[in-house]
Amino acid sequence: MSSERAIAWFLRAYVGLVFCFVFAPIVSSFIFSFNSDRFPTIPLGEFTLHWYETIYNDPDVWDALRVSVISAVSVSLIATFIGFCTAYTDYRYRFFGKNAYLALALLPPTIPLVIMGLAMLAWLSRIGMSGHLYSIMIAHVVLCTPFAMAVIRLRLAQMDPSLEAAAWNLGAGEWRTMREVILPFTAPAIVSALCLTAAVSFDEFAVAWFVSGLNKTIPVIILEVLQGQVDPQINAIGTFVFITSMTLVVIAQVLLMTRQRKGVPGG
Repeated sequence: MSSERAIAWFLRAYVGLVFCFVFAPIVSSFIFSFNSDRFPTIPLGEFTLHWYETIYNDPDVWDALRVSVISAVSVSLIATFIGFCTAYTDYRYRFFGKNAYLALALLPPTIPLVIMGLAMLAWLSRIGMSGHLYSIMIAHVVLCTPFAMAVIRLRLAQMDPSLEAAAWNLGAGEWRTMREVILPFTAPAIVSALCLTAAVSFDEFAVAWFVSGLNKTIPVIILEVLQGQVDPQINAIGTFVFITSMTLVVIAQVLLMTRQRKGVPGG
């Protein structure tokens, strides 16, 4: 029993160290965003909101935020819809080439982002659609749809296959079964997919940098500020991006955990 306790404590300590390693830079950035000194040095200067006031009064930041929000909301809606259709097709039907279909559907996240950015830039430029807001949306939909598909497919795997057949036997058509059985059951996963894909789109940099043109997103603005000189505004903008993304991810995770609840559709 003592050895089991020792192993348990060792694993907890290891996980704690990993979390410290991962979140230490983020916590440091958050702390320095309230530091009056221009350079991140110890000891800290006075507490200030100057850097937040600076980005609040910067029209370029507001333009980038507008682009990021519009893109994230649009991408989450489109990617979740396509992801749901893909997941339900995998759940409901059997057809020739299904494995290849699933492999292609889940392929984009496995491609290095720089390679995907270059490919999307070449393709969009060829058809005259590069450098626009919808260019970011198209590229991010390709990137985010597999995440939505995976989340919703996990939820569908929890559903009793006989529920659809029971609805049909009771006289419900396919569309009514979809509306009153499938959609209520997958609702937590759908909302979770919306939040997750919005977070991925809002936080994504590499692909957006290639295809955005003059429509800069928040991560692209951070790079431009960083290229000029060390600027504490980066800490303030980074803190905002992190809090926004983490909030969406936490909401997605909480909703996704509801799939463990037992019961009929919606439960």
